[in-house]
Amino acid sequence: MIIGVGIDVAEVERFGAALERTPQLAGRLFRPAELLLPGGERRGTASLAARFAAKEALAKALGAPAGLLWTDAEVCVEDSGRPRLEVRGTVAARAAELGVRGWHVSLSHDAGVASAVVIAEG
Repeated sequence: MIIGVGIDVAEVERFGAALERTPQLAGRLFRPAELLLPGGERRGTASLAARFAAKEALAKALGAPAGLLWTDAEVCVEDSGRPRLEVRGTVAARAAELGVRGWHVSLSHDAGVASAVVIAEG
């Protein structure tokens, strides 16, 4: 059963400008592993914008309650390249409250726009 669906888009250039303007923003939005590629290089702006869009979409799928922490949701990548969500703390508590047992996530970025769709399944 679908508990909630969220979708979000982020303009890559605007998101990158926000990260440059406010250097501590990346640490408030992302867990350390989300900032790096598997080889240890810093992830590109388009990829980070897509991850931010996923967090926004996740919040929408949960009904956009106040008090969710950005770093309580982590976008991970399986060996196959498929994205998946790991939740903890405030996000896990809200998901449990709603009966969420699983997540589906899709990320994309092209033509200066990053997007994400999240489905919360019960």
